[in-house]
Amino acid sequence: MASPIRIGFVLFPNVTQLDFTGPLQVLSRVPGAEVHLIWKRIEPLTSDTVLTFLPTTTFADCPQLDVICVPGGAGADDAMLDEEILAFLRKQAASARYITSVCTGALVLGSAGLLKGYRAATHWSARSFLSRFGATLDTSRVCVDRNRVTGGGVTAGIDFALTLVSLMFDRKTAEMIQLGIEYNPAPPFDAGSPESAPVDVVSALTERAGGWKQREAKVARAAEKLGA
Repeated sequence: MASPIRIGFVLFPNVTQLDFTGPLQVLSRVPGAEVHLIWKRIEPLTSDTVLTFLPTTTFADCPQLDVICVPGGAGADDAMLDEEILAFLRKQAASARYITSVCTGALVLGSAGLLKGYRAATHWSARSFLSRFGATLDTSRVCVDRNRVTGGGVTAGIDFALTLVSLMFDRKTAEMIQLGIEYNPAPPFDAGSPESAPVDVVSALTERAGGWKQREAKVARAAEKLGA
């Protein structure tokens, strides 16, 4: 790809910070990268932790992007219904080379009509909703379907970004970035997916995460609007 390579992350209140800071760390090291953090206004945005973020540009001022990425988090449930976000995504997607997401950001892409007829990955708690937007679930950690590249939940964002670099450039470039950030995961427990985690752990987390139960109604509204 020719320089500069314009990469943009669409932010929103209550974004899961690792959904985009993991990929941000990787993609900022891409040769010729010009990275944008995008929101409606230049104002501090809360994440799902104590961290806040300051966007670098607005929807109105953002240049045409080569790569557009939507992270996830609790705020993605409201982003699915935000017409300003959806309009921006549709406009950018018309010319972007790669249209991407991490975690439940896939639901936002879906709500914008950008995953219809595509395979996609998302956080395990949201897998059942992708079909509402005409997408086919892929349970891989990273799913590549033509120019749609989607990552699973949260930490999959680093794998997603390295995969994307290999597509934009080559494997060696991706491996150099991986080595530079010493991405050499060796988790202390085998509980990182619902398939491997103990059943009681999956049940306990599902019960504790009450916000997930509200997602279904918002997905239904978003799918209805998309269909209309």
